[in-house]
Amino acid sequence: MLANKGYDSNKFVRWLEERGGIVVIPSRIIAKRPRKTDWHTYKECHLVGNLFLKLKNNRRFATRYEKKALCFQAVVCLSCILVWLL
Repeated sequence: MLANKGYDSNKFVRWLEERGGIVVIPSRIIAKRPRKTDWHTYKECHLVGNLFLKLKNNRRFATRYEKKALCFQAVVCLSCILVWLL
């Protein structure tokens, strides 16, 4: 589970670990016992967030005008191509 510091709750982290999840959530600054974090993996989360930020510049993607999944998939593909080209 990749998430930001907003999801740093001991109860939530325990719940994920009980179900076999790998937790990559950095601890908050005020944490009494900071958790070790794989920063290399956490940086990938930042890249994915930046991709969605760029994709949402395309209004059709952000507001999801297309109701059918196939049409929306086409918009996603076109948006990705635009991000790749620019």
